[in-house]
Amino acid sequence: MNSTVQTMQNYFRHLRMAETANELPEFLRKAEKFSWTYQEFLEELLTYELKRREAKNAERRLKWAKFPYQKTLDEFQIDEQKSISSRQIKQLKELNWLEQQYNLILLGPPGVGKTHIAIGLGLEAIQKGFQVTFSTMGELIHLLKTQEYLTKSQTQLKRINESDLVIIDDLMYMAMDQREANLFFHLINNLYERSSIILTSNKGPEQWGELIGDQGITTAILDRLLHRVEVIQLNEDSYRIKYRSSIFGEKSVQT
Repeated sequence: MNSTVQTMQNYFRHLRMAETANELPEFLRKAEKFSWTYQEFLEELLTYELKRREAKNAERRLKWAKFPYQKTLDEFQIDEQKSISSRQIKQLKELNWLEQQYNLILLGPPGVGKTHIAIGLGLEAIQKGFQVTFSTMGELIHLLKTQEYLTKSQTQLKRINESDLVIIDDLMYMAMDQREANLFFHLINNLYERSSIILTSNKGPEQWGELIGDQGITTAILDRLLHRVEVIQLNEDSYRIKYRSSIFGEKSVQT
């Protein structure tokens, strides 16, 4: 066979193996330099293509997740948060709860690391091939209320409904009207036993009825969320307050 390298590259691209096509000259040089067998050569090519495809898929899943920022669980300052242990963090990172479609509820005042833990778990899930979406409660209510006439909202809600893990941040920070409560219930009902949900909130489930208003809807929502759930209470002081920057420096201003 007298096929040129460029011709072989075109064959690979036609087979949708663009990454391999681009690196083929380098692989041929290595094969000659290290005297690879045919099997070794094929294994190197296929392994490279699979790794690049997975990396691209992970990038796509990360883009779709819409995290407000990226912080891993390794960056979580466990010494500053006595309400959860290193062992518990490691157990959460294993994602057995996600594979079993358990929900997580992270409770505590603002600034204790609820959102950090939720995003960290979302990043772990993405790296392991799961589809993840993140939304604040306010953003989610907006999507639900505008889905009838905004294509963007329809697209985002479709991704949420197809996700393996849905993260809802700042749950119940504001009261809902009847329509909003109904829309939220239908979303939770659609996700029930199909996806895992991580909720962060500064109010416990026993207080949610005050903000939802309708006791029947509240009961129906709680019934689905609490069927299989792990509740984690974070009670330490706010990181943001403890490590805040001051325009006055270390010394306070005396009046």
